Amino acid sequence: MMSSEPDTPSTRPYLIRALHEWCTDNGFSPYLAVQVDASVRVPMEYVKNGEIVLNVSPDATSALRLGNDFVEFKARFGGVAREIMVPVSHVVAIYARENGQGMAFPAPPPAALALDPSPRSADVQGAEPADGASDALAVRGSLRSVPQDPSGEAPHPVEPPPAGPPAGGGKRPQLKRVK
Repeated sequence: MMSSEPDTPSTRPYLIRALHEWCTDNGFSPYLAVQVDASVRVPMEYVKNGEIVLNVSPDATSALRLGNDFVEFKARFGGVAREIMVPVSHVVAIYARENGQGMAFPAPPPAALALDPSPRSADVQGAEPADGASDALAVRGSLRSVPQDPSGEAPHPVEPPPAGPPAGGGKRPQLKRVK
């Protein structure tokens, strides 16, 4: 739960780091679900419905930095090296790919989520994702965040999706609130 003091730091970056460590310590692949807008630097050709899911495992990234304000790393997308920068406030979930265990966070305010139509993303337009996705990324369709608890920014645990990754279609995974 978040304190009513405006200068109290968010718990989100600390929980992201803790769950990332839990995933890697247990041999799981940590994935971040991210709400994309102009402040997020990701390959735009992989963004779907304003969202992207990123594999942040040690095997898929280099120079990973899970800071208090940004998640930054380098990764290959369709064989092309890219620098990724995601504001922590835009991370809506972190979970283990293998079993879906993790946490969901409140999404940023809708006003902050307008996609930037500027030429910033022009460098990736027209690029085709490689077959089989990429080393550092998996787009999983529309991830719905869990409604925010009125008491503050406290994240909610997520229930694991059905076993096994989706095979080229099928039902999209859903995050569910567990009390």
